[in-house]
Amino acid sequence: MCPTYSLSPAVVGKMVEYARKLAFALNIKGLINIQFAIKKEDVYVIEANPRASRTTPFIAKAYEVPYLNMATQVMLGVKKISDFTIDKKLTGFAIKVPVFSFNKFPGVDKNLGPEMKSTGEMIYYIKDIYDPFFRDLDSKRSMFLSR
Repeated sequence: MCPTYSLSPAVVGKMVEYARKLAFALNIKGLINIQFAIKKEDVYVIEANPRASRTTPFIAKAYEVPYLNMATQVMLGVKKISDFTIDKKLTGFAIKVPVFSFNKFPGVDKNLGPEMKSTGEMIYYIKDIYDPFFRDLDSKRSMFLSR
């Protein structure tokens, strides 16, 4: 059996602490999109945006938690975040896979540049990082992009 990858409680605690500090410092009433980078036990904040992003619906769907509805109620002052019980149903990982509909756009340059050109995305659920689909996808991350 392959082991699953998980974050240590210390790393998760740092992420929660940083998110809380950022939200209070920015006076956020609702959603905040934070991107973290983790190396060993060190946690770094890459960016924080006081808004919902395209990732928010993905996370809500992956965890089966209505984050957008909850955030709207908080922003309107109808409820506080402490009024909600959040039961994340995801076990394993949800991978956001871009969809490139090149066949729908004949004559379009099919070389990928650094800017986002996907026309959608799909969710692929895996139990652990040894999933064959994920291993294949991970092996392709060294693809060369056009400049």
